[in-house]
Amino acid sequence: MKWKRFTTVALAAGLVAAAAACSPSDESSSDGPVTVNWWTWDPNQGAAYSQCIPDFEKANPGITVKVSQYNVSDYFTKLTAGFVAGDAPDAFMNSVTYLQSYAGQGQLLSLDKYIEADKVDMSQFAIGAEAWKYTDDKQYALPMDWATAAIYYNKDLLTKAGYSTADVDKMSWNPDDGGTFWQIVKRLTVDKKGVRGDQPGFDPKNVATYGLGNIESTGDPFGQNNWGMLPATDGINIPDKNQWATVFNYADPQVIKSVKLIRALSDDGYSPQLNQFSTAGADQIGSGKVAMLLGGTWDASTFAALPGGKVGTAPMVTGSNGKRALMANSNGNNIWAGSKHPDQTWKWVAYQESAACQTKASQYNGSFLPSIGTSMDALAAAQKAKGVDFSVFAKYLSNDELFPSPIYNNGAAITNAMVPQFESYFTGKSDESIFPKMQEQSKELLAKK
Repeated sequence: MKWKRFTTVALAAGLVAAAAACSPSDESSSDGPVTVNWWTWDPNQGAAYSQCIPDFEKANPGITVKVSQYNVSDYFTKLTAGFVAGDAPDAFMNSVTYLQSYAGQGQLLSLDKYIEADKVDMSQFAIGAEAWKYTDDKQYALPMDWATAAIYYNKDLLTKAGYSTADVDKMSWNPDDGGTFWQIVKRLTVDKKGVRGDQPGFDPKNVATYGLGNIESTGDPFGQNNWGMLPATDGINIPDKNQWATVFNYADPQVIKSVKLIRALSDDGYSPQLNQFSTAGADQIGSGKVAMLLGGTWDASTFAALPGGKVGTAPMVTGSNGKRALMANSNGNNIWAGSKHPDQTWKWVAYQESAACQTKASQYNGSFLPSIGTSMDALAAAQKAKGVDFSVFAKYLSNDELFPSPIYNNGAAITNAMVPQFESYFTGKSDESIFPKMQEQSKELLAKK
C-alpha cells in the first residue's frame, strides 16, 4: 500500500484549521465552552496524545480535551455501559474487532461528511483506512497507528552459531520444510551438553537455549500476532477474503501443513512448549533461554532498552516467492453517534490524525508506530538518535510489504470458540481432525449477525 508524503509537517497541520473552518454542521453545535472526552485503554498512547492537547486548544478556543485511560480488561465493558446509559465518551480508540458490533448497533458516527468537507487526504495513512469501513461502505474511523511483527535476536548467540545480521535479514519460510528460518532456528538451539539442534546427538528433552521462542500463542482465531504471520507471508490465508470473510479455511491442506509444521517445532525441542515460560520475552532473550523471538513492533523499545544492546531486530521472513506480506493491524479513532458535540469532537479527532500531532505523540515515548508515513519517518529518525533502530519498520512501509489484518463479523464469539481448540491442538490434546469441524463452525459464526 502506498502513502503520500507531505513536504512539510505544517501542511498537515492545516487540517486543524480546515476542520475549524468548515465542519459540515457547526450551526447545530453548542456555542459555549465544550469539553471533548476521549478514551483509550493504552496508557502510553494516552500520555502521548495528551502532548497534542495544548496546541489543539490554543488553535480551538472554547474546546477543552479530556483524556481518560482504562485498563483493557474493563475498557470495552465501560464503553458498552456508556452506550446504554447515554454517557459514552465523545470519541475513543477502538479495536477493529468491535467495528461490526458497534457500527451494526448504530453507536458509531460516520465520518464521511467531515472527510469530504475538510478534503482529508486518506492516502496519507500508511495502512488501515479501508479496514475501518463497515459493510455499508461508510468510513467510521481514522487509523491511529499500525503494528505488525518483527524478529528479535540475541546478537551474541547469533554470532556463536556462525550467523551474521545479513543472514537473519534474509530468512525465508515455506510450509514444506520451514525454509532458511527453520535451519537457523535449529542451529541456534543448544542442549545442555552443548550439542546444537542441527547436530547428531541433540537432546530435545534437555534444552539450554531454544532457537525460537514459542510461536503457538493463540489470542485470536488465526494467530495474526504470532504463528499466523508465517502462512500469511507465503500467501496462505485462513480467512477466505480480507474483509468480511464468510469462512475460515482451517481445513485447507496448506493451512494444515503449515500449522502442523509449526507445532513440530516445539514437539522436536527447537521451541518451548506453549506456556512453558512464565517470564516475558525480553527476559527470555536477555537471559539466553531463547535465541530469537517473533514479536510485535510494539516490543522494539523494550528490547532496545536491555543492557548492553545485545538484541537486534530483523524483518519478518519472506515467503517462497522471496517477498514479504505482513498482516498489520491498526486501532481506530471513532466518534460516538450519541455525542452532543460531534463537530468539536471531529476537530480533535482530525488533529490527532494529522502529521503534526502524530509526529509529536509518537516521538514522545516511542510506544506506537504512527499511521501517517511522514510521521513514521520522523519517529525512525528520532529513535535512531537515541540508539534505537526502527528502520526495519520504516522499510515495511516504503517497500509496500503490509496488508490490513482481516476484518470479520462476530469477532468475539469466533475468538472464544476457536482459541481453546487451537490451544488443545498445540498442547497435543487433539490432532488435525479438528480443523474441518472448526471450519464449519467458523462458517456458522461468521454468518450470524
